[in-house]
Amino acid sequence: MNRPKGYSITPHTHNKVQRQIEDTQEVLFIKSGKVRFDFYNDAQHYLQSRILNKGDVVLLACGSHGFEILEPSEIIEVKQGPFVGEQDKIRFEPNLPEQLDFGSSNG
Repeated sequence: MNRPKGYSITPHTHNKVQRQIEDTQEVLFIKSGKVRFDFYNDAQHYLQSRILNKGDVVLLACGSHGFEILEPSEIIEVKQGPFVGEQDKIRFEPNLPEQLDFGSSNG
């Protein structure tokens, strides 16, 4: 949120709402370091890569992804649960370094 001085949020509570979650979404906050994220579509076909640095945030809402730590990094991961271990993921082979595409934004 980005709010001006004096803005307030009325005290509130959230209602209990039964939710059915089918996909796992996650947000990663890069607290320190440098991380390369590789993005794939739902069919596990490589799309593109991006370099994230301290202060960057990525929302992984759909598709597939992988990442490599390029410098010692501290990352905060937030996602809905419950986490069901290896049943939660399908792992597949990443692209080779020479196959990575950073577009025109970074690399």
